[in-house]
Amino acid sequence: MGAMKLNERSVAHYALSDSPADHTGFLRTWGGAGMPPTPSGAGRRCWFVLKGNLLFSFESREGRAPLSLVVLEGCTVELAEAPVPEEFAFAIRFDAPGVRPHLLAADGPAAQEAWVKALSRASFGYMRLVVRELESQLREARHSLDLHRRSSWKAVSSRCKPQAPDRWSPGLENGHSLSRDCSPMGLVEEGGSRPAGRGLAEWELQGPASLLLGRGQSPVSPETSCFSTLHEWYGREIMELRRAWLQKAQESPPECKDQDRP
Repeated sequence: MGAMKLNERSVAHYALSDSPADHTGFLRTWGGAGMPPTPSGAGRRCWFVLKGNLLFSFESREGRAPLSLVVLEGCTVELAEAPVPEEFAFAIRFDAPGVRPHLLAADGPAAQEAWVKALSRASFGYMRLVVRELESQLREARHSLDLHRRSSWKAVSSRCKPQAPDRWSPGLENGHSLSRDCSPMGLVEEGGSRPAGRGLAEWELQGPASLLLGRGQSPVSPETSCFSTLHEWYGREIMELRRAWLQKAQESPPECKDQDRP
């Protein structure tokens, strides 16, 4: 592994900047750059800050100058044994020859597990693998969604398949004789005027479905071929017929029979 050159001032500025840290906490360390081993073998307690793939150590939480820096690339993080018993230790080991491992210890098992997970996921290589896996999952999700939409569209089309216009036969539809253009024969003239020879009462009994049929809007056209639409269309016609019947009943005078007087 070749030597890496870093600008100390830029690195120190990044370590002390307000950018969010991925993990922080106190750890004991044995050796490392800027931290000679303690004579008692108990290790040195320092404040560690993980930002991206850079692990900084400080003298204290309020320290203004990093004591050491570890670039977490090409390394593995695994549990290890500390020089002092009952220490929850782990080591950062590099594959390059001649590079000493960094031996660290947390205050408890929960902190040890959290640090091992955070350091193992900090490298650029790990993030690249995660991004590739997420891209693969996204492609699979889009493909499944596309298949689901196609199957749903086929199911809806099979349930509401319109009848071809050239197969329609001129017959009776809703009690009215229809022509080839789906208009009621002799009911509606162009411009919406009442046809000659028809009484007003007979014209009023033609419901909204007949009026729409006269305008070329058939309730069984491809746009309105579902059952709910048909139900609404013919329901309007029934309501209109009932309203006209009630109106005629109110307007017609009651019949009176003359009785013979002696």
